[in-house]
Amino acid sequence: MSFTVVIPARYASTRLPGKPLLDICGKPMIQHVCERASESQASRVVVATDDSRIHDACGAFGAEVVMTSPNHVSGTDRLEEVVRKLGLDADHRVVNVQGDEPLIPPELIDQVADNLERYPDAAISTLCERLHDMEQIFNPNVVKVVFDSQGMAHYFSRAPIPWARDYWNSIGKDNLSAPNASAALRDGTGYFRHIGIYGYRASVLSRFVSWPPAPTELAESLEQLRALYNGARIHVEVASGTPPAGVDTEADLQRVRGWMAKYNERGVNRV
Repeated sequence: MSFTVVIPARYASTRLPGKPLLDICGKPMIQHVCERASESQASRVVVATDDSRIHDACGAFGAEVVMTSPNHVSGTDRLEEVVRKLGLDADHRVVNVQGDEPLIPPELIDQVADNLERYPDAAISTLCERLHDMEQIFNPNVVKVVFDSQGMAHYFSRAPIPWARDYWNSIGKDNLSAPNASAALRDGTGYFRHIGIYGYRASVLSRFVSWPPAPTELAESLEQLRALYNGARIHVEVASGTPPAGVDTEADLQRVRGWMAKYNERGVNRV
């Protein structure tokens, strides 16, 4: 079965205005994202934007673009509008790739799409990576996930889940340097950081936007909890490779420019 990559791209950004159009080695960032997505097995790559400047820039390098409403509350709402406008079948697979990830490995895009094929009970698929740093376990900006033996998500949280009772209760959040604290990382459960790339069946998107925000979603400020609250199953798998960080700050942008320049010199356009 084929699948489609949709890349939401907004011009507004608090820290980096016009982020999708910022230059990286002679190309706008959104072009690099499109090129990475085109290296996946996707049959179609579409940029979703509400800004004419991004629309025109994408048209200049030949990308397919769908103009969307500027009033969407979330990226999922924008994604649903694209799926509706494209008239995709209910079971068609759609992978959401963020427009600020110019170094995203194409194999991760394929991985989430393939997992929807392998796990027909899953409405959504996503990825994670194992955590080895206790500071990250307690960092609320690092989203943790717990899943079952088939990879189906139990819960996502900003809190440290699962709670390693015998270790954390005695150690406490303010004493992570305690000598036995590292034992919590070696138990049989493990700790996993959620990686925010998603594959969807088109049908779940139309249902998702009709659901009100879930109580757990509002408490954690995690949109994926709305799907779990309403019974949509989410498949989670350890990523086949470590994804480079996206571009959120000027420092991130300079780092990516440096990487891209270095690898272009070697005849490679990504890490």
